[in-house]
Amino acid sequence: MKVLIINGSPRRNGNTSVALAEIAKQLDKNGIDSEIVWIGNKPIRGCIACDQCKAKPGACVFNDDICNEISAKYAEADALIVGSPVYYGQPNGALLSIIQRSFHSNGKNISGKPAAAVAVCRRGGSTTAFQTLNMPFLMMDMPVVSSQYWNIVFGREPGQASLDAEGLQTMRALANNMAFYLKSTEGKKAPGRGDEPWEPTHFIRP
Repeated sequence: MKVLIINGSPRRNGNTSVALAEIAKQLDKNGIDSEIVWIGNKPIRGCIACDQCKAKPGACVFNDDICNEISAKYAEADALIVGSPVYYGQPNGALLSIIQRSFHSNGKNISGKPAAAVAVCRRGGSTTAFQTLNMPFLMMDMPVVSSQYWNIVFGREPGQASLDAEGLQTMRALANNMAFYLKSTEGKKAPGRGDEPWEPTHFIRP
């Protein structure tokens, strides 16, 4: 089984990388493969709600950034972990764009798979960023894997996250729980609503 880990920081070897590397190392100890994918530091488009992906599901119509490259990895992944630095109490906007576009265009290949989010910050805003990252998982029938605490690691200068003993322990506990879930379910996807048709209920009606 394999866990796809997305490093949503524009700094490839920053503190987010330290946190995610700790997860990958612990997953390996549990016999679970992982792949860390860095989103890079080049411009990433936001979703423009064109819905062109509905005509050709599986990829965003815009193919000039890393979004579709990451999205294509969903099919082979059994679980997803995303990590982000905290900016103004929120995750990195580029990472949110990738999540929104890839889930909208290629949801069939990620829905039902277990997921977890990691927030890395200097001091504050980590819990709101953590909550924001988890919201899309819940809309995609993705079981959210827990840890011993909220998945938060602290550090400002590159590498300082390695000094957050409790934060790194939380990363290891998350990896252990993810491995336990995958092994317990044998990598099977959560059923969600199954074959039951979606029943959209709108608050505003004509």
